[in-house]
Amino acid sequence: MEIKENISLKPFNTFGIDVLAREFIEVSTIQELTNLELKEKDFLILGGGSNILFTKDYEGLVIKLNLGGIHLVEENESDELIKCMAGENWHDFVTWTLQRDLGGLENLSLIPGNVGTAPMQNIGAYGVEVKDTVETVEAVEIATGELIEFTGAECEFGYRESFFKKKGKGKFIITAVYFRLNKNPKVNISYGAIASTLEGWAVKDPDIHDVSRAVIYIRQSKLPDPEVIGNGGSFFKNPVVDEIIFRKLENKFPNMPHYKVPQDLYKIPAGWLIENTGWKGKKVGDCGVHEKQALVLVNHGKATGLEIWSLAQEIIKSVENQFGIVLEPEINII
Repeated sequence: MEIKENISLKPFNTFGIDVLAREFIEVSTIQELTNLELKEKDFLILGGGSNILFTKDYEGLVIKLNLGGIHLVEENESDELIKCMAGENWHDFVTWTLQRDLGGLENLSLIPGNVGTAPMQNIGAYGVEVKDTVETVEAVEIATGELIEFTGAECEFGYRESFFKKKGKGKFIITAVYFRLNKNPKVNISYGAIASTLEGWAVKDPDIHDVSRAVIYIRQSKLPDPEVIGNGGSFFKNPVVDEIIFRKLENKFPNMPHYKVPQDLYKIPAGWLIENTGWKGKKVGDCGVHEKQALVLVNHGKATGLEIWSLAQEIIKSVENQFGIVLEPEINII
């Protein structure tokens, strides 16, 4: 285990931003992680690099977390408890669960990144959030080096939020996640184009494998591959507004798509808001908005993180001016 100096982070972030880490290390075991003595040290945990935008060199220590392994912890007639280490690729893990005919994660197929990021961001797609299946999160407490387990309730999950992104930020490093997955799952095809896609395939009684195939097909049809063009997936959160604001918007924009969520709130697709301010497909310098999905900002080759962030801020202003809604980044800006 060696700390390297002045390492380019371009291969380690899906935007392909070429910035330097003053110090860089790859960690493959929890023991290696706890040996780093991170108290009072500036550090950044890097997983799959898919949910981060670097706007400058990082002057501290970047830790590439490569903790691997998937294990069956316990099993009963209805479900299985699976422990997955933080460094495992998310989609590879979803594929592993499908091979065991375990339901719960099929709607989250093909989301980029690693497993350790999933509970931190409370990743979600097509009507499902990872909190729905997370039973326990294991993390190292930086102050003590101890391994601590958090129940789902203690993770304080919210919309693309968690304890680890707020109160616990910089205090814990997620090392593993325990998922409770169903042996006899009921599929969820109520969100997005899953139902129509399955109908087009003449699938009348879909199972979790059909749902996963549909999600992958939909995502690949409208989302760019980071291997082809640099991007971090969805750049903005879908805004959630109260009923008063929603009714005002609905009167002004009757064709506005929306989804009712608990507590009389309404989720409005950020992609629709961005598209309807004229940004979809626009290129500014070497960065731009994807031509098929306005929620995705892209690096056409040599854009800097600052240029992409400047574009994001212009989009935020446009959406606020037209709709009175302030978009929030889902991407972590460094």
